[in-house]
Amino acid sequence: MSIRDWPAAERPREKLLEQGASALSDAELLAIFLRTGVAGKSAVDLARHLLNEFGSLRALLESDLVQFSEHLGLGPAKFAQLQAVLEMARRHLAERIRRDSALESPQAVRDYLKARLRHEPHELFGCLFLDSKHRVLAFEVLFHGTIDGASVYPRQVVKRALAHNAAAVILTHNHPSGVAEPSQADRQLTRRLSDALGLIDVRVLDHFIVGDDEPLSMAEYGWM
Repeated sequence: MSIRDWPAAERPREKLLEQGASALSDAELLAIFLRTGVAGKSAVDLARHLLNEFGSLRALLESDLVQFSEHLGLGPAKFAQLQAVLEMARRHLAERIRRDSALESPQAVRDYLKARLRHEPHELFGCLFLDSKHRVLAFEVLFHGTIDGASVYPRQVVKRALAHNAAAVILTHNHPSGVAEPSQADRQLTRRLSDALGLIDVRVLDHFIVGDDEPLSMAEYGWM
């Protein structure tokens, strides 16, 4: 049966307009993105099939072009559309954290860092540079590592803080393993960077570690 033959309240698009996007399942959201199904499968059936093949919505969203295009109903055009949607979401989150003080919007900061770093297969280290009112001036990924770690040089962090005329920074890096627990090296690095930035009167407000769940705040755990 085609989706247009379903009761109006059960059609994904109509359900979204009436109840909001959060009321939809992963399959229903994906069906709206797909728009159409394939022979013998409605868009919702195809969405369920794809989620089963990928294992999760996140795995589908984070797949590369080759992986994505190997699956029924998907190809370069859909991949391009998906990347555009994801990039719009990241830019929306970036605008949210630029409007207000980062300290007054901790969830917005977490959401932005998840969008930027959680899908990365290798470890990255970055900084949110803040003004004197703790509004975000810029975000930069400063160091790229391997699956095991990244070499972080305090001199480069200090250089970029001066370039942005920052008054404070929030440090962040991802753990590709998915486990956000800080290592002893993470704590030592945080202290080294705090000492180096303190020499130019730039405060380190927090160090977020991005894993599979919510980013972990070292400041909240008293590890700063």
